[in-house]
Amino acid sequence: MPPNQPIGEKEPFYFKSFNNVIGIAHNVTELEAELARLINVDREAVKYHLREGHIVQWLRYIGEGELAERLTNVTEPEQALQVVREYLSGKGRNEMRGGRRGQGSRRRYRQVKP
Repeated sequence: MPPNQPIGEKEPFYFKSFNNVIGIAHNVTELEAELARLINVDREAVKYHLREGHIVQWLRYIGEGELAERLTNVTEPEQALQVVREYLSGKGRNEMRGGRRGQGSRRRYRQVKP
Protein backbone atom coordinates (compact mmCIF):
# COMPACT_ATOMS: atom_id res chain seq x y z
CA MET A 1 0.00 0.00 0.00
CA PRO A 2 1.39 3.43 -0.90
CA PRO A 3 2.39 5.50 2.16
CA ASN A 4 -0.24 8.24 1.63
CA GLN A 5 -3.16 5.90 0.96
CA PRO A 6 -5.85 5.95 3.68
CA ILE A 7 -6.35 2.72 5.59
CA GLY A 8 -9.15 0.64 4.14
CA GLU A 9 -9.00 2.21 0.68
CA LYS A 10 -8.55 -0.26 -2.16
CA GLU A 11 -5.70 -0.10 -4.65
CA PRO A 12 -6.67 1.38 -8.01
CA PHE A 13 -6.23 -0.45 -11.28
CA TYR A 14 -3.16 0.69 -13.19
CA PHE A 15 -3.25 0.30 -16.94
CA LYS A 16 0.35 -0.19 -17.98
CA SER A 17 2.16 -0.35 -21.27
CA PHE A 18 5.81 -1.38 -21.12
CA ASN A 19 6.04 -0.41 -17.42
CA ASN A 20 4.55 3.04 -18.07
CA VAL A 21 1.26 3.84 -16.35
CA ILE A 22 -1.11 4.98 -19.09
CA GLY A 23 -4.33 5.01 -17.06
CA ILE A 24 -5.73 4.62 -13.55
CA ALA A 25 -9.19 3.56 -12.36
CA HIS A 26 -10.33 3.73 -8.73
CA ASN A 27 -13.83 2.37 -9.37
CA VAL A 28 -16.09 1.00 -12.10
CA THR A 29 -17.08 4.45 -13.37
CA GLU A 30 -13.43 5.39 -13.84
CA LEU A 31 -12.79 1.98 -15.43
CA GLU A 32 -15.44 2.79 -18.03
CA ALA A 33 -13.85 6.18 -18.77
CA GLU A 34 -10.35 4.72 -19.04
CA LEU A 35 -11.47 1.88 -21.31
CA ALA A 36 -13.18 4.39 -23.63
CA ARG A 37 -10.08 6.61 -23.69
CA LEU A 38 -7.48 3.88 -23.99
CA ILE A 39 -9.22 2.10 -26.86
CA ASN A 40 -8.03 5.06 -28.95
CA VAL A 41 -4.69 5.54 -27.20
CA ASP A 42 -3.25 2.04 -26.66
CA ARG A 43 -5.78 -0.64 -27.61
CA GLU A 44 -3.18 -3.41 -27.33
CA ALA A 45 -2.47 -2.56 -23.69
CA VAL A 46 -6.20 -2.90 -22.90
CA LYS A 47 -6.32 -6.22 -24.77
CA TYR A 48 -3.33 -7.44 -22.76
CA HIS A 49 -4.97 -6.62 -19.41
CA LEU A 50 -8.21 -8.27 -20.51
CA ARG A 51 -6.52 -11.37 -21.93
CA GLU A 52 -4.40 -11.86 -18.80
CA GLY A 53 -7.39 -11.40 -16.48
CA HIS A 54 -5.92 -8.41 -14.66
CA ILE A 55 -9.12 -6.34 -14.82
CA VAL A 56 -11.26 -9.29 -13.68
CA GLN A 57 -8.94 -9.89 -10.71
CA TRP A 58 -9.04 -6.23 -9.73
CA LEU A 59 -12.83 -6.12 -9.96
CA ARG A 60 -13.07 -9.10 -7.59
CA TYR A 61 -10.61 -7.38 -5.25
CA ILE A 62 -12.76 -4.23 -5.04
CA GLY A 63 -15.93 -6.26 -4.49
CA GLU A 64 -17.41 -6.10 -8.00
CA GLY A 65 -17.67 -9.87 -8.47
CA GLU A 66 -20.75 -9.68 -10.68
CA LEU A 67 -19.02 -7.44 -13.22
CA ALA A 68 -15.89 -9.58 -12.96
CA GLU A 69 -17.94 -12.63 -13.96
CA ARG A 70 -19.40 -10.79 -16.94
CA LEU A 71 -15.91 -9.79 -18.13
CA THR A 72 -14.40 -13.25 -17.70
CA ASN A 73 -13.16 -14.44 -21.12
CA VAL A 74 -13.80 -11.03 -22.75
CA THR A 75 -10.66 -10.10 -24.67
CA GLU A 76 -11.84 -7.33 -27.00
CA PRO A 77 -11.72 -3.79 -25.56
CA GLU A 78 -14.93 -2.66 -27.28
CA GLN A 79 -16.85 -5.63 -25.91
CA ALA A 80 -15.44 -4.98 -22.41
CA LEU A 81 -16.52 -1.34 -22.63
CA GLN A 82 -20.03 -2.39 -23.65
CA VAL A 83 -20.27 -4.85 -20.74
CA VAL A 84 -19.12 -2.19 -18.26
CA ARG A 85 -21.56 0.37 -19.65
CA GLU A 86 -24.47 -2.08 -19.42
CA TYR A 87 -23.49 -2.93 -15.87
CA LEU A 88 -23.35 0.74 -14.87
CA SER A 89 -26.68 1.46 -16.49
CA GLY A 90 -28.22 -1.17 -14.25
CA LYS A 91 -29.01 -3.55 -17.09
CA GLY A 92 -26.54 -6.21 -15.95
CA ARG A 93 -27.41 -5.89 -12.28
CA ASN A 94 -31.16 -6.10 -12.91
CA GLU A 95 -30.89 -9.40 -14.75
CA MET A 96 -28.78 -11.00 -12.04
CA ARG A 97 -30.59 -9.71 -8.95
CA GLY A 98 -34.12 -9.35 -10.20
CA GLY A 99 -34.31 -5.83 -8.80
CA ARG A 100 -33.51 -2.27 -9.67
CA ARG A 101 -30.23 -0.80 -8.53
CA GLY A 102 -30.58 2.09 -6.15
CA GLN A 103 -34.33 1.71 -5.82
CA GLY A 104 -34.32 0.16 -2.37
CA SER A 105 -37.21 -1.91 -1.16
CA ARG A 106 -40.29 -2.17 -3.35
CA ARG A 107 -42.64 -2.36 -0.38
CA ARG A 108 -45.57 -0.01 -0.48
CA TYR A 109 -47.10 1.27 2.70
CA ARG A 110 -50.71 2.26 3.07
CA GLN A 111 -51.30 5.54 4.77
CA VAL A 112 -53.50 5.30 7.79
CA LYS A 113 -55.82 8.24 8.32
CA PRO A 114 -56.23 9.42 11.94
